[in-house]
Amino acid sequence: MIVLGIETSCDETAAAIVTGEGQILADAVLSQLDEHRPFGGVVPELAARSHLENIDSLVSQALSEADLNFSDLDAVAATGGPGLIGGVIVGVMTGKAIAAVRDLPFIAVNHLEGHALSARLSERSSGNAELSFPYLLLLVSGGHCQLLIVEGVGTYRRLGTTVDDALGEAFDKIAKMLGLGYPGGPAVEQAALGGDAHRFDFPRPMKGRAGCDFSFSGLKTAVRHAALALPEGPLQEQDVADLCASFQTAAADALADRTAHALAEFKARHPGGNALVVAGGVAANMAIRQRLNTLTADYGVRLVAPPGRLCTDNGAMIAWAGVERIQALGADAAADGLDFAPRPRWPLDPDAPAAAFAGVKA
Repeated sequence: MIVLGIETSCDETAAAIVTGEGQILADAVLSQLDEHRPFGGVVPELAARSHLENIDSLVSQALSEADLNFSDLDAVAATGGPGLIGGVIVGVMTGKAIAAVRDLPFIAVNHLEGHALSARLSERSSGNAELSFPYLLLLVSGGHCQLLIVEGVGTYRRLGTTVDDALGEAFDKIAKMLGLGYPGGPAVEQAALGGDAHRFDFPRPMKGRAGCDFSFSGLKTAVRHAALALPEGPLQEQDVADLCASFQTAAADALADRTAHALAEFKARHPGGNALVVAGGVAANMAIRQRLNTLTADYGVRLVAPPGRLCTDNGAMIAWAGVERIQALGADAAADGLDFAPRPRWPLDPDAPAAAFAGVKA
């Protein structure tokens, strides 16, 4: 089985080709960082225009890298949501067009499911033992911060979500306020390497409270207040490093606290479950991975984190989600109609109760 995956939900235009055995034959990604950097964040209309201008060449590049033609494909998978709707439309329409012309199954993939299953792809492609269901997922990115039990393809139970900012959003906003530029996550992580994580005593939001929900708005505000309390004038390099290190440590502690609650609930529901998967763009942060590695050791489960290129948005995870759907349901049942409507919001667990104050991020 060979599946083409298309990803256009935010600011990466991506196309990849993956086999049913988890071999990544091609993985082409075009970043839009330079286009959005002057604005300090993603501008939706610019992102959509860039996807439209580049998606055809990315698909051609992926086919060329894999030394394949359209006739070699067995299915086309494209991100159907959630995401910036203009970009999602571009990817969905491209996928539908290829599927219609080549008479292939079209699979609309939930972008979050792509992240949720990416660890199964990375384990398979690296030759490790297969990551089996169920497992606990910490999905942490610029737009999402959730804890879910992954019980199978298409079956997710949400245990917690952010009630305000996602952690990646907090990283980006703190980087902007400290003058570190865009993208903020890598910039804050780099600055933190030279900082004193104990200089600023930042709060650990929600720590000690019952449940598994997150909150990062107050932590972000605490960083701003600490920066404003420093002597007038431009921030000194060491001050910035200390602010970043203190923030990053507080964020990692908050993640660990909420994830510990989720691990206890996960083990109660699934005593045989033995893995915590961390996925999404923030999962590439090494300090956070190290903190979670300590946590999982305490609970006797293994931490599974995809390589960095599979943490950030990519087409390979979308193609693999298509593979998983076909293997679980069969090609006919896995396929979506060409009348599928792109979705700006698409929860993995539609039956989860509404989280207070979380709004659309739930």
